[in-house]
Order: sequence, then structure tokens, then C-alpha cells
Amino acid sequence: MEPSLSDNGCGLSDRSFYERCVLCPRACGADRLSGKRGFCGMTSELRIARVGLHMWEEPCLSGTRGSGTIFFTGCNLGCRFCQNHDISRRILPGRVFSISELVQAMLDLQEKGAHNINFVTGTHYVPHIIEGVRLARASGLTIPTLYNCGGYESVDTMRALEGTIDIYLPDMKFFSGEISKKFANVTDYFEKAKDALEEMVRQCPEQIMDQEGMMKRGVIVRHLMLPGLLFDTKHILDYLCEAYGNRITISLMNQYTPMPDAPAELASPLSPKHYDSMVNYLSILGQENAYTQEGGTVSSSFIPDFQ
Repeated sequence: MEPSLSDNGCGLSDRSFYERCVLCPRACGADRLSGKRGFCGMTSELRIARVGLHMWEEPCLSGTRGSGTIFFTGCNLGCRFCQNHDISRRILPGRVFSISELVQAMLDLQEKGAHNINFVTGTHYVPHIIEGVRLARASGLTIPTLYNCGGYESVDTMRALEGTIDIYLPDMKFFSGEISKKFANVTDYFEKAKDALEEMVRQCPEQIMDQEGMMKRGVIVRHLMLPGLLFDTKHILDYLCEAYGNRITISLMNQYTPMPDAPAELASPLSPKHYDSMVNYLSILGQENAYTQEGGTVSSSFIPDFQ
């Protein structure tokens, strides 16, 4: 029988999930268990690029003490404009972690005061995440867990995370298949992201905050506006507001930072007028649960140091 992530509880004993990998919608089928690299660029060895407190997430996630981020090496999407390209496509920073080291990293972040454990781009390591959280909770982890992803997710993989993840923080990057093909080499981004988001909201149908205003459970959808793609942003906001309204939080971001090898169309920062127009549009749509960014966010200071 084929292993199914929908069975949940998959841990390191279920390494067969890496034998013919279908953890993300690309379903590349790579035998990562035997050392082959999937589209994500990773084998089944758990490689982590950075562990540390991060102050640049949304206020209800970073708070005053920071979000406890665990940046995984590799990525199932590979956007041509990625600001974290040093860990997502080009090199292999960080090191290989054992499951016990992953557990200790979570507990250490909690000890340092982290408001949550923030798994960044962990799609290709979901079996490790599930097992790691199970063991960490058994060892005293009490803060919320957060799944921070690019949005291009398999519904089966999201179902497997039920009970493991408290807060979902997906991107909704593209509406147009033509645009997603051009910048991420995938034509069905919006369809897959839409279905995955539906599953995330099913698991976390309401936003729960503590007395300090920190999120304990819920869904925040990020959209990073890209230069020259104003109408793609409008279509995404239309969809999110119509489908979910204030059941989710929308984080509309203006911090696009052109990388040295960015495509010519994305070689300049976002127009402030375009961003302001979409902030106003969110208000017209009646979205009350939203984060927006002020000027000055286009900076390398928003890019973590992976060295």
C-alpha cells in the first residue's frame, strides 16, 4: 500500500515518504532517501540554515521577544526573485541536524523567550517537523508552532500537519498562471495555493489571541506586491476577501528587494503609489484584519544572515 500523509502521525519511522517524494505539488518523485535531490534541492537529510529569534514578522508573531525561526535549506518553489536565494537554491548553508537536535533547537528558542516556533520553508521536511514537534511537546514545548511557507502546498501534506501546527503563515504570491510560470516555473500556483489555504483555514477557522495580543492560533496570508503586477495583486485581494473576509488576517507587503540576478521586469522596487492604492483597496473591500507596511522596508536588513 502506498503511504499516505493523510494518515497523520508520520514521523521518522515513515521515511518511505522520502523514497518517491510527493510532499509538494511538483510531485517530483525523487528518491531522496537514497541521496537523490528533489526539485527542492534536498535529500532526506535534515539541513537547517539558521535558528534564531526574528523580529521582522508580523507584530502578533514577533511581539517584543521575537519569533523563534528555524530556516530550512532548500525550497519547493524557487522564485526567481527570492530574497533568501542563498539558502533556497544556490548553496547549502547551515548543517545537517538530527531529530534530537531539531527538538533541542525548539526548546532552546522557547527558553530564550520566543513567542512561537516558526518553521520557515519546511515543506520538503514535513515528516521531520511532525516528529520533531511531537517529541518537543513531550519534552516541555508549550508555545505555538507556526508553518511559514510559499503557499505552493499539497492538500495531503497540509492534512498531515493537523494537530502539529497552530498558526499557518502562507504566501499567496501569484494569481495569473502566466506570471507564476514566468517567475516560479509553475502554471498552477494559484489553484494549489487556494486549495491548501482552504485546508489551513479548516484546521484553524478562527483567530485566537492571548492577553498580550500574540496569536495563538489562526491563519495569516502574506502577499508581497511585485513591481508592475498591480492587477495580479488586485485579483488576489479580491479572492481572499470574498472567500475568507475577516476570518483570516491579510499581510500586504511592500518590502520587495531586487536581487542582483532578478529578472529585468523586477529590477526596480515597487511603486509606492501602487502599494498605497492596494492598501486603500483593502479598506474598500472591508478587510479589518490586515497588516500593511510603511516606507523604508526595502532593505537588506530584512534579509537574515545565513552565514
